[in-house]
Amino acid sequence: MAVAAGFASALALAGAFLAGVTPSLAADLATQPDAQVAIFMVPLTILITTMLFEVGRFVWRNRIPASTPARQRRTDWSVTKTR
Repeated sequence: MAVAAGFASALALAGAFLAGVTPSLAADLATQPDAQVAIFMVPLTILITTMLFEVGRFVWRNRIPASTPARQRRTDWSVTKTR
């Protein structure tokens, strides 16, 4: 998985340089509101899509993790404490 992520980031970096995006141009683009919204929304959309995929995968396999029973704490509120 790490190799795929590294390869994808290297590919994106190469694509950005081939498209002519330089650091100074990227800094100018980052001041525009549309770019700021995209920088926030793209990772958020990827995260939500990944979570929906994982939920669908669990449901499709019918292997929903069982919830653990609640811990029972013993409370002795009615017992008076003597010191």
